[in-house]
Amino acid sequence: MKAVGVIVEYNPLHNGHLYHIQKAKELTNADIVIAVMSGPFLQRGEPAVVSKWHRAAMALEHGIDLIIELPYMFAVQHAEIFAYGAVTLLDSLRCDYICFGSESGNIQLFNDAYSLLEDNKLNYNQAVKAFMEEGNSYPKSASLAFLQLSKGKTAMLDLSKPNNMLGFQYIKAAHLNKLAVKLVTIARKDANYHDTDFSSETIASATSIRKKLFDAEDGREAIKPYIPAYTNTLLQSFQMEYGRYMQWENYWPYLKFRLLQASAAELSGIYEVEEGLEHRLLAKADKADSLHHFLTLVKTKRYTWTRLQRICTHILTNTKKTDIKKMSEPTYIRLLGSTKTGRLYLKEKKKTFSLPVISKLSSFHNEQIDLDIKAAAIYSLGAPLSFQQNLAKLEYSQPPIMK
Repeated sequence: MKAVGVIVEYNPLHNGHLYHIQKAKELTNADIVIAVMSGPFLQRGEPAVVSKWHRAAMALEHGIDLIIELPYMFAVQHAEIFAYGAVTLLDSLRCDYICFGSESGNIQLFNDAYSLLEDNKLNYNQAVKAFMEEGNSYPKSASLAFLQLSKGKTAMLDLSKPNNMLGFQYIKAAHLNKLAVKLVTIARKDANYHDTDFSSETIASATSIRKKLFDAEDGREAIKPYIPAYTNTLLQSFQMEYGRYMQWENYWPYLKFRLLQASAAELSGIYEVEEGLEHRLLAKADKADSLHHFLTLVKTKRYTWTRLQRICTHILTNTKKTDIKKMSEPTYIRLLGSTKTGRLYLKEKKKTFSLPVISKLSSFHNEQIDLDIKAAAIYSLGAPLSFQQNLAKLEYSQPPIMK
């Protein structure tokens, strides 16, 4: 069986994702689509709107045959580590291809960009450092450095675009680690990653869908044209079962408590807290009455909103630099669900996988999965008090979803 892998968050699954799944199969002529999906907290440092189990169910209903969890260690990370974890896991599942969406839609441009940077690594790194010393964030500095390096060349990749940058990291991870999996890309359709408003009748970014879901008087009704009916059903189901959707403001009281009782030395040990940022975090904590207000007070040109959200997530979960330093490689494949086709693939290929498949949480213990368990427990605190225990219990009680 030929397999194509996709790297997803499905927060929530929408019509653009359906297009991606369909095109991934068409482009690669694959028999099966395998998804690696972030767990309770996402790459941009946000809690998922609904649980990973609800999002896995959305995926299995709409063309995904096998879905696994991207561990917290890789999920709540800057693009390079996020990409490395996801690509490595899909390669360990013996995917023939990985298909990602990009603003470019041209895989040759990604390969050309990788070759250019490898051939000019020293100049590129020096340029990145120089732009950072001017006070720019790392993503902005990397984009400016690449633009400077590719000046005068025709048809080069635009690394200022978020999906192009992430796709480049997928390419880089596959090349540097000499992985067997081949990468292909499709162009994003109709909506841009950061769009906050609807610009099409049927396709919208997950960002704009979440904004409407939270802000509109009847959010689920407002997003109906942009999501499959089953996504809408599961959104309603989660809200009824666990009291509300998850968003950062639900966690602000817990984060504020963590900040107010922490010392600067303790905060400096949290992952991604660098360059004395702990003092700025502590100075602004008692002045803010919401997460949005807090990030507005803390944000600088050097620290992007996304990086600050990730730092806040690591503070919330008490994830230390020493914790992450001990975990450099994926150590397991956590199965969230499969279709009949997915189970046939497991039966056929499982003995060739380079990592163990975990379907029962109690059967496997290590530091990486302990971090996932802790993240899931803290995620449950975003629900109203009377719902928290039931949501937390899902981590152990919910078996992989079989469709």
